[in-house]
Amino acid sequence: MGISTGMQFSHNKPGDTEFKLGGLREFFLYRDLGIAAATNGKVIAHLVKANSPPEEGTGWHYHVCDFQIVVMTKGWARFMYEDKVTLVEAGDVVHQRPGIVHYLFDYSPDMEYLEIVGPADFGSVPAKGPDCEIPPVTPWK
Repeated sequence: MGISTGMQFSHNKPGDTEFKLGGLREFFLYRDLGIAAATNGKVIAHLVKANSPPEEGTGWHYHVCDFQIVVMTKGWARFMYEDKVTLVEAGDVVHQRPGIVHYLFDYSPDMEYLEIVGPADFGSVPAKGPDCEIPPVTPWK
């Protein structure tokens, strides 16, 4: 029974959905986990993985959202969070506070992370970053 929440139960198995192009970044692949549909757009949860080597990265930007968490499940990524270089490795969890200006500039070929954001239709806005140097990317072999 339970209470009515306006949301649906969801259980997504690895073979239920595929990684696809068409997400926020063309150099990543995205696997929808069905959470946006189950929550009527309150939250999105998707897996994101590297699809091609880093060249220019995401550029400086921030997200228009209420909540965002990144759970690195494989590999690593290097971000600039404001003027600080941050290495995020498998097993790490990052809460990106709303509006934080950041730049994902480097990642491993096996990088994969779970991203959970509310609301599901969050925005990404280009931003002026701090006056600092961006470290070079690590070439893929």
